[in-house]
Amino acid sequence: MELFKPRKAFPLITSFPSKLFKSSSSAYHADAQMIKTGFDLQTYKTNHLLESLIDKGQLLRARQLFDEMPLKNTFTANRMISGYAKCGYLEEARHLFDRTADRTAVTWTIMIGAYSKAAQHQEAFDLFRSMWRSGIRPDRVAIVALLSSCSSPDASGWVVQVHAHVVKCGFGDRVMVCNTLVDSYCKCGLARLGRRVFDEMHERDSVTFNAMVTGYSKEGLYYEALELFIMMRNLSVKPSQCTFSGILTAATGLCNFGLGRQVHSLVTKTNFGWDVFVCNSLLDFYSKCDCLTEAKALFDEMAERDNVSYNVMISGYAWNGQTEELMKLFKEMQFCGFYRRRFPFPSLLSFAGALSDLAMGRQIHAQIILAESSSDDLMCNALIDMYSKCGLLETAEMIFRKTITRNTVSWTAMISGYIENALYEEALSLFCEMRRSGLNPDRATFCSILRASASLALLSMGKQLHSYLIRCGYMSNVFSGSALLDMYAKCGCFVETQKTFDEMPDKNIVSWNVMMSAYAQNGQGTKAIKLFEDMLRQDVKPDAITILSVLSACSHSGLVEEGLQCFDSMTELYGVKPRKEHYACIIDLMGRVGRFDDVERLVSQIPFEADQVIWNSILNSCRIHGNQELARRAADKLFCMELKDASPFIIMSNIYAKAGQWDDAAKVKKMMRDRGVRKEPAYSWVEIKQKIYTFSSDDMMNPQINEVRALLEKLSEEMDKEGYKPDSRCALHLVDEKIKIESLRYHSERLAIAFALLNTPPGTPILVMKNLRACTDCHAAIKVITKIVGREITVRDLSRFHHFKDGLCSCGDYW
Repeated sequence: MELFKPRKAFPLITSFPSKLFKSSSSAYHADAQMIKTGFDLQTYKTNHLLESLIDKGQLLRARQLFDEMPLKNTFTANRMISGYAKCGYLEEARHLFDRTADRTAVTWTIMIGAYSKAAQHQEAFDLFRSMWRSGIRPDRVAIVALLSSCSSPDASGWVVQVHAHVVKCGFGDRVMVCNTLVDSYCKCGLARLGRRVFDEMHERDSVTFNAMVTGYSKEGLYYEALELFIMMRNLSVKPSQCTFSGILTAATGLCNFGLGRQVHSLVTKTNFGWDVFVCNSLLDFYSKCDCLTEAKALFDEMAERDNVSYNVMISGYAWNGQTEELMKLFKEMQFCGFYRRRFPFPSLLSFAGALSDLAMGRQIHAQIILAESSSDDLMCNALIDMYSKCGLLETAEMIFRKTITRNTVSWTAMISGYIENALYEEALSLFCEMRRSGLNPDRATFCSILRASASLALLSMGKQLHSYLIRCGYMSNVFSGSALLDMYAKCGCFVETQKTFDEMPDKNIVSWNVMMSAYAQNGQGTKAIKLFEDMLRQDVKPDAITILSVLSACSHSGLVEEGLQCFDSMTELYGVKPRKEHYACIIDLMGRVGRFDDVERLVSQIPFEADQVIWNSILNSCRIHGNQELARRAADKLFCMELKDASPFIIMSNIYAKAGQWDDAAKVKKMMRDRGVRKEPAYSWVEIKQKIYTFSSDDMMNPQINEVRALLEKLSEEMDKEGYKPDSRCALHLVDEKIKIESLRYHSERLAIAFALLNTPPGTPILVMKNLRACTDCHAAIKVITKIVGREITVRDLSRFHHFKDGLCSCGDYW
């Protein structure tokens, strides 16, 4: 066999000018490049110069040199495409890619990676398919580049398809590929599928564990994240910066200060205390756990601080309402020389929105404009949120409409803005517009829009969203599940609420609170207490909202001793300090059963000035028991406040009217008019065939109103036979008795019920919503109506649900 002899002698590498090489490692690199150029010295030199220009960001000169090259090779084209891609010039990169005839797997991978980095999933996957069709088999680097684009819930379908390719191509045993698969599943909100890949891996490294721990933490599956971290430690896998970030997120979610302190100790022990990324994660943990003293101590001790360090501290002060410290630190940050565009403007805007401080919000907006960041997506979203919370919806809408690249967060911010301002129908309309634009909602969007459905009691819409959640794979997510639970609870579907709660694979404190609140609103006090005990047995620590839900359930069910026991032990046993809301609830509990001496004693002992909520609760209890003396004192306290709500005036006027003191009632109403306070008109609504029908008292606007009134008259005759006696005291007007009784017949909830009876099949349950409290006469009348028509009727008024069936109400007439 003859040895290969080249026709032309290869030039010696050592004969090349030494200035081309900076080190011996560069020499090896140059040697590889020389081989790629076919040992063409001119092409090699030009490629080297091209690479230098691209590294310096001089793309125009690089492109000019590229176009002038007499001989180009694959390396030349790949380097130029890569240069365009890294600088964000995707159109130019794609144009050059399309003109390149000799494409290798590297060429395709560069372009796929560029689309992935820009979050253009569709383009990346289209290119991946074209790569297959062209006969070039993607390698593991190409698959990893493709998967890196799948970082949001709307890309979950793509991840599953790529997973199939991974198995088909035999890359299922490659750690790098599997790590990216786990990470992509977790980022798409499919942590359980990520865990399946994790469990099937024969070899795992710290990256594998980090991806899974972070995924669990982001999904709210904090205990699973903790178990995985313990497994990682038992297997002697060394933690990295990302490990500490992920487990601290779980510690924050669990509000477990002890766990966070242990992680802090491990950070020091493993010599990561110098790492600014890890220290920032610790700062975030301490600030979100309301441990700002520890956070400040760590911040002061940090050897190195970056803009994130300041941002976290400023956000912590913002969350805790410490305006003075926040502004002091922000001023200090401005003198540190950080790039202005990296200032914590979103946190500051969120703080201004939470305070409804429009002046502060506008000042921050001005700073954003000076920093030339007003077109940044994150800033736009924060501005939409701030202006919405400050009540300037027109400004929020203007920013939203002017945003060039609206992402899911932008749409969700605007939808939430409508909901914050009680514009639920506009929120639903915008959600439909979002779907038509081709964007898929994420978990936050679902949480917001479910809230709108719940507020309007749009059960049909809620059920559609439930189906959508299942299709998107979000049902396993604890936040989406809790929002769905809240929707069913507020729509009066108690059976569905219970079923949804029981089927939730994971529950957090929000889930338990929503279920307890549902029991409270439906008058199921005993079940609420039992659920509370179940929660404690599962080592879930109650928070202030949990205790409030239990107290509310006791109040609605008349469980005085149980409520008092819970209130007395909330600080000692559960570490929850009573707030004004808790005092208001316990005062309402005692007031409802007429224990006014205890009420007055507790009001004198509370560690703050009684506010409108507390005096309103006392006034309402006086209305129930006819305690006019205490009612007058409570009303005097309320009338000294700046009232925007008409309810105290209405309740006091009604108390006088029931007692026949019409002059006093007229004085209260005059006082209300003089202060410019208007009574909110009572109205009820019902959903029939996915359409809302609204009624006011004595309404004549509905096309079927004659039929509705005729049915109510017919029912009135039947009700008389059943022994129903109208309570004319509920008609609080100085008019003839006959007119009073006539007016009661056409209250808004009765009109809505009659309309539903006419337009739904016999036996179908009816759900009616009312914006104000139902009167006692309507409560008595609806009980009789259910007995006559053989229907179950649910009425949700301002405070609770009433489930009427067979002449009885679920409240047991205790309301």
